[in-house]
Amino acid sequence: MSEIIPKIHPTRRFSNRVENYVRYRPRYPTEVRTLMQAEMGLTRESVIADAGSGTGFLAELFLDAGNVVFGVEPNREMREAAEALLAGRPNFHSVDGCAEATTLPARGVDFVTAGQAFHWFDPQAVRREFARILRPGGGCVFVWNWRRADATPFITAYEAFLERFCDEYRQLKKLEAIETDLATFFEPAGYEKRTFENVQLFDFDGLKGRLLSTSYAPLPGCPSHDAMIAELRRLFDAHQSHDRVRIDYDTLVYYGRLA
Repeated sequence: MSEIIPKIHPTRRFSNRVENYVRYRPRYPTEVRTLMQAEMGLTRESVIADAGSGTGFLAELFLDAGNVVFGVEPNREMREAAEALLAGRPNFHSVDGCAEATTLPARGVDFVTAGQAFHWFDPQAVRREFARILRPGGGCVFVWNWRRADATPFITAYEAFLERFCDEYRQLKKLEAIETDLATFFEPAGYEKRTFENVQLFDFDGLKGRLLSTSYAPLPGCPSHDAMIAELRRLFDAHQSHDRVRIDYDTLVYYGRLA
């Protein structure tokens, strides 16, 4: 899910959630890469700037295909997690920068990507920066793993649980608002959108870790944390099958070229 929370600067939202993020957040399906190869001209030689690269999940998808990837991430803890995950990958270059000021040279990359991150950006500022670093004809690709809120009775109950226990969850930026920002970003050429299926299966510890990887869930020490975890246990027990619950996602891919 995507969220806008005013209390903590976006670049610091996940500093104390990195371990759970690495272990329990969904990866991105290979169909994202295949789509770019088929429709945007991605090749092994393409150079990619992954903005807001976090722990390196999206970068990993392109490194597996032999691409050079510059992972631009302002959060030190997230950046270090990516460096650990992708250690030994000579094509990965970790960059201490932000989407609005990548520090990359002008006209040096073929694609700018962002996984689970565009909603944190200043759309006007990143458009200027991405236009600066892209080579002529380069493309932008923004990806989200978006939970299907009504996919199963468990997910319906889980959404109500989040509304009850996570005050900041109610401040989420809705998909319609994000798509409005994307339309402005890609003007006047517009963008294309594709959707792919993605699934995670969790035991209780995995579900708890997935919850605590989000920027809005109260962490240990917060007044509502213990009650939240107790209710999560009750929710899991009511919906589990063979000690697992399932979370279904739509992997949403928005892509286009800057005029």
